[in-house]
This record gives sequence, structure tokens and C-alpha cells, in this order.
Amino acid sequence: MSAKTDHELAVPGLRRTLKLHHLILYGIIIIQPTAPMSIYGVVSNAARGHVVTTILIAMVAMLFTAVSYGRMARIYPSAGSAYTYVGKEIHPLAGYVVGWAMLMDYMLNPIICAIWCSSAAQNILPQIPYAAWSLAFVLVFTGLNLFGVQTSSRVNALLALGMSIVVVVFIAAAIRYIALVARPVGGQWLLPFYDPATFAPGRLFNGASIAVLTYIGFDGISTMSEEVENPRRNILLATVFTCFAIGVLSAIEVYVAQLVWSARTPFPASMVNTAFVQVALRVGGKFLFQLLNATLLIANMGSGIAAQFGAARLLYGMGRADALPRRFFGVVSPTTRIPRNNVLLLGIVTLLGTFLLTFERGAELLNFGAFIAFIGVNAAALIHYKFRSQEKVAFPALAPLCGILICTFIWLNLNRDAKLLGVAWIAVGLLLYFVMRKRTAGASLEFPQ
Repeated sequence: MSAKTDHELAVPGLRRTLKLHHLILYGIIIIQPTAPMSIYGVVSNAARGHVVTTILIAMVAMLFTAVSYGRMARIYPSAGSAYTYVGKEIHPLAGYVVGWAMLMDYMLNPIICAIWCSSAAQNILPQIPYAAWSLAFVLVFTGLNLFGVQTSSRVNALLALGMSIVVVVFIAAAIRYIALVARPVGGQWLLPFYDPATFAPGRLFNGASIAVLTYIGFDGISTMSEEVENPRRNILLATVFTCFAIGVLSAIEVYVAQLVWSARTPFPASMVNTAFVQVALRVGGKFLFQLLNATLLIANMGSGIAAQFGAARLLYGMGRADALPRRFFGVVSPTTRIPRNNVLLLGIVTLLGTFLLTFERGAELLNFGAFIAFIGVNAAALIHYKFRSQEKVAFPALAPLCGILICTFIWLNLNRDAKLLGVAWIAVGLLLYFVMRKRTAGASLEFPQ
């Protein structure tokens, strides 16, 4: 017994060395300082301008949800996932629905990244058709994942630093343009927040439902729970501060962009996906246009590769747990130790998606799944801290209830087609759940981590 204990003590574990500022930096790296730039044109056209307002509305929803994520990370410090919180606190089937919705997000993320990258690449070499670029980027995503190539955290940090420098350069150029060329006066400074000539409540909240994509990824902070000093305090604070910091930075970026390019002049369909780099062209010429275009291209390539990797891993976990057919989804290549079947399937799905979906529709579908997860996490926090836990927290019912109401309201303002497609996806997931449950003789399926 003594020898066993000594051996166990000798096994190295995770060290709690991360402080609050480390977590906030990590969260900003996950979300990326350029987060609102890729969706800027889509949100601007959807909300008829008012991108700043949609970013701030989305931030309010995310702040309440961030509180719920931080609180639930206290209870499940090593899980850090919405489906775990919902499955444990509400019902395993509800957790499965949340997990299935998250799977849709994982599958859609590389699609919209490939769509954006193809549009951005055409800015560089317009003579090459969109279809060729789509095929090229999907092959890059899939090929790198087949070989298990992943960027290190140090590379990600350097990329985030580079993006931050480009953001500062853009803001400086935009301020110069506004001061010397646009020269707004009086109420024109407030038009990015509210323009009576273009304002429509329905369109505003439809834009907000897309703008939430700016914040996607903040929940990744909860995965660091085992390496953080005082995780019960710092996970919550870091999640909230990260959402707030990204919200403020994003609002500044889109505010100056709107002063440069009036919302009363909508972006044409040919440039809506890369609208922000068109703004950069206006304020900084070809140099800034190419610099920002290349920066966002690299950022979206990284996101697409990582998202496809995450989706393949999630499908593998589902196959291994018999939530999907194990013979296809639950196997890995004996040579590369990669779930090759899943990577190849996702490559095919991504390629088809680049032709069947627009960037806007893909973003709305992605947020359909994200909002289901956000609503679920807020509901789990409400149930746990209001009715089950003995721990005293501030506003145990008010904070998650506000999160539920705001997220539900924004979710209802998603495009009708996106909601129909999302509901169809959930229906397929439920059908698969009950079929697999029947095949396993009624055993309860746990959605894998």
C-alpha cells in the first residue's frame, strides 16, 4: 500500500500557476482581437448599420451567460462544457440536445471559415474562381488534420499579438481618415449607435443574433480550471472580464469603421463577406487592405483547422460512447492515431457547405446551436444555485434568468430559415439518440466530453 501511495504521489499533475491576467489573455487569444471583422459586413447589412449597438446587445447577453459558465465551472472544474452542466443539472437528454447543437457548431465553423477565406483569397488573386479557392482551403484544413498538425499555444499567442498590432494600425488610420476626410459633426458621431433613417427593431435584433459570433469561444476559459490559482474565483472573473474586454475592443473597431463607411450605403453582395477590408482600403490604401486581408485570412484558416479538428474529436468521442456507429466514428488510424474517417467526412461536409451555404446563413446556423448551449447553461446555473446548492452567491436567480431571457429573445430573432434548419438538425439528433438507445437495449447514453 505504501509503495502504491508513493508511486501515485510521484505522478506529476497539473500545477496551479495561472493567475487572473493569464486567463484573460488566454480568453482574448481564443476569441481573437479581430473577432468582429469577419462578420462586419453581414451584420451591417442585416441591421442596416448599427453594428456597434448589436455588438453591445450581444455583450450583455454574453456577460450574463459568462457568469453562469463561471459558476458552473466551480461545480464541474474539470469538465468545462455546456452539455456536462445541462446533462448533470437538468437531464441527460437535455445535455445530449445541447451537445448535438454544439456538434453542429463544430461542423459549421470550418465551413464559414472556408467561405470567408475563399472570398479573402479572391481579393488577392481575383482571376482564380471561388470554387477553386474553396477546394484548396478545404484540402488544407483536411490535410493538416489528417497529419495531426496543430499550432502551439506560443504560436497562437504570437498570432494574437500580430493581430493586435494590425488592429491598432487600422484604428490609427481610421481616426486619421475620420479627422481629415469624413469629418463628422454633431449628431453624426452617434449614427453608428442609432440612425433614425435606417433603424428597425427587428433588423437590429437579427443583427445582434449574428453579432454573438464575435464572442464564441469565451467558454474555453473553463477548461483551464485545474491549472488556475483560486479557480472558484478566477474562472468566473476571467470569463466575465474577457467578454467585456472583447466587447469594448470590438465596439471600438466597428464604431470607427461605421464612421468611415456609412450604413446608408450597404455593402454589395460581392464584398459583404470581406467588408471590413474594404473599409481598410478606404482609410489606408492598398497596403492596409492587403495587410488586414492577410491577417484575417490567417486567422480564419487557423480557426477553420482547429474547428475541424475539434469536430473530428467530438465525433470520435460520440462513436466510442456508442452515440454514433462505433465502426465508422469510433476508430483511429493505427499509423497516425487520428480519427481519419471523421476528418475525411468533415472535409466532404465542409466542401459541400461552401457551395450550399452563404457566410451569413452559416453564421446564423452556428449561433442557433450556440444559443441553445447558452440558454442551457443559464438554466443549469439557475437550477443549481437557486434550488440545490447551499453556497451563497449574488443574485442566484436574477443573473441566470436574465441570461435565459436575453439569449432566448435574440435566438428568436434569428433568420426563419436558420431556425427551420436548426430545428431539423435537432430532430435528426433526437431520432439518432433514440435509435442508438434502442440498439443498446435501453442503456442511458452519456454525451461524451
